[in-house]
This record gives sequence, structure tokens and C-alpha cells, in this order.
Amino acid sequence: MNKQFILIGACIGAFTVGLGAFGAHALKAILSATALTTYETGVRYQFYHCIALILVGIIYQAFPSKWLCWSGRLFIVGIVLFSGSLYLLSLLEPGYKWMGAITPFGGVSFILGWLFLVIGVASKK
Repeated sequence: MNKQFILIGACIGAFTVGLGAFGAHALKAILSATALTTYETGVRYQFYHCIALILVGIIYQAFPSKWLCWSGRLFIVGIVLFSGSLYLLSLLEPGYKWMGAITPFGGVSFILGWLFLVIGVASKK
């Protein structure tokens, strides 16, 4: 078990619930429908990947490898880049469209995190 990934994932999960509630209650009245959808996408992907991070921490006990360590790290990077850029893009909507150029790097981090999870489990002899 990789305790750090479980702890980080749980903390991010708690933060995600707060961000979701903030979006549903405080931001709903002030953001455009497009910006709110962008924000909600960030929350959704952050939540998916905090759960994935916790699972990597648990799976690590049976399949310890550098691949799983990198999988967890990439999920964290993906959360920061993908979800973080979507939050900023939705909150700073006008004039900050360039922020959307960061989002694909987070998406690639998510994809690599999933692929490294596959490699880490499949390479166990």
C-alpha cells in the first residue's frame, strides 16, 4: 500500500466536494452556462482521478513498481493541470482563453497515468 497516494487522494477528494458545492451554490448565480459547464468538468475529472489515486495506493501493495508510483504522480499532475486550468478558465473567462492550452497537458497526464497503471499491474511476474 502506498499510504501517501491514499492520503493525498483522500485530501483531494474532500477538497473536490467543497469545490463542487461552491460551484453549485456560489458560482451558479455568477458564471455563464458555458463557464459553469467548464467548471463542472474540472470537478468531475478531479473526482474521478482522486479515486484513481486512492486505488493506485491500494493496488501498490499487490503490485509494487515504479510504474505505479509514476501512475499516481501523473494523476496528481493531471488534476493540477487539467482541472486547475478548467477552474481558472471558467473563473477568468474573458481574456484568458489561452489558459485552455494547458488543459491538454493534464489530459495527457491522465492518459499516461492510466497506461502506467496497466503496465505496472501487467508487468508483475
